[in-house]
Amino acid sequence: MTIKTSDDTSFIGHPGGLMTLFFTEMWERMSYYGMRALLVLFMTASLQEEGLAFTVASATAIYGLYTGAVYFMGLPGGWIADRLIGSQQAVWYGGIIIMCGHIVLAIPSHSTFFIGLILVVLGTGLLKPNISAMVGGLYADNDARRDSGYTIYYMGINIGSLIGYGVCGWLAPNMGYHWAFGAAAVGMAIGLLQYKATRSKLQDVGFEPAAAPSPSIKKTGWTGIIVFLLTLIGVTAATTMGILVIDPVALAKYVAIAFTVIFFIYFGGIFFFGNLSEAEKKRMGALFLICVASACFWAGFEQAGSSLNLFGRDYTDRMIGAFSIPPAWFQSANSIFIILLSPFFAALWVNLGKRMMDPSYGAKCAIGLIIMATGFIVMFFAAQLAASGLKVAPYWLITTYFLHTVGELCLSPVALSAVSKLSPRRFAGQMMGVFVLTYSIGNVIAGLLAGNFNPDRLDTMPNLYMQISLFSIAIGIVVLLLSLKTRYWEALADNKSKEGSHPVTEPT
Repeated sequence: MTIKTSDDTSFIGHPGGLMTLFFTEMWERMSYYGMRALLVLFMTASLQEEGLAFTVASATAIYGLYTGAVYFMGLPGGWIADRLIGSQQAVWYGGIIIMCGHIVLAIPSHSTFFIGLILVVLGTGLLKPNISAMVGGLYADNDARRDSGYTIYYMGINIGSLIGYGVCGWLAPNMGYHWAFGAAAVGMAIGLLQYKATRSKLQDVGFEPAAAPSPSIKKTGWTGIIVFLLTLIGVTAATTMGILVIDPVALAKYVAIAFTVIFFIYFGGIFFFGNLSEAEKKRMGALFLICVASACFWAGFEQAGSSLNLFGRDYTDRMIGAFSIPPAWFQSANSIFIILLSPFFAALWVNLGKRMMDPSYGAKCAIGLIIMATGFIVMFFAAQLAASGLKVAPYWLITTYFLHTVGELCLSPVALSAVSKLSPRRFAGQMMGVFVLTYSIGNVIAGLLAGNFNPDRLDTMPNLYMQISLFSIAIGIVVLLLSLKTRYWEALADNKSKEGSHPVTEPT
């Protein structure tokens, strides 16, 4: 007899499919974060160190483009699963493409580096949004285990990142960067084998496309995919052969503008042409404020893989006795603090809510942005010491990562909850996609900001961190003040069920 996923308790009281998704995501995140932590270090390392000897500006711009593209490709990745192949197939093929990307990166050839990055971007765009969606599909709408299931799944993400930082972070300085990239490929391979072996536990969740496409939509969709891939192959080949020369810094600036324009067009299309009620428009106004805070937050937070990563390698005293701490290990502090602090913050919001003291979504996001910004005040003083010629103690970076994690826990889960609650119901999926664009915008801007990290002008380093801090604090204060007004707009979300339905006019 087949057990319905909603009645299945075979995995610590949850559906067995959660085990499949938990370990698949854990190993995918191991490969992703393990490789991502090394990107800027690899690109800026000298040729003698098996690096690419890129300038800091070029390396951080490429890093920003890469991380921004990963989030952006989740939009077409979700559409492909929903309309063409289903989430289960998207995760499987996405994982294979990711593994191939890491294998290409493991090849000791500079000419294949960008091919490997592109494959990882395409594969992650297929896998990441769809595996997260399948977690929710394991539970009935009224299943009280849903939030707990996502908490368990989120733990898998952080455990995977810790493994990635630990393994790949150690291999890079001790065995070489290409060994570390190879380890990321092995991690993804383990995830794929596990997924294949336990895929039956998912039953029919995500097996078919969410909406049966018409033949014309299928034809248009596959044609668009083929044209996109052929164009990408052509541009990559032209760049590899030197026919086309791309300035990564200039490209990053154009991409940041493009992502921002797309965000405004899509958000504005829903706001002005979505036939929204007055209450829905006010909730959308409150959500816009949260989107602004999110983009600014990630522009600062994502310094972890770029300027803070370089600071850990070049200006931090990493010796403990005879042991040298691998630079990438410092980034694992974020995952450790998330695991330790998540239960505290979950309890904090619940207890504040019981006392009718729960801050609004906008206020929480503003507080998170300001706390994150204080981490750069810490780095301002650390950078002053480094500029004077001293190697600074590791606790400067650890303190910064602690403050960034506290800010993340104030903003990131709260913002996702706000999107699900404040978005008009008939646009909920699209609004989540629009919100993800704030990650892309923030990541690309983070790469551009980190490009000002000039190793030949250490005296400018403190100012870089102070500028990021002051800008983030200023935005946080503005969002906090505006949230005094938008908190009343957010409260209108509680009246959704009282509103009548409205004709749907989706933007083109």
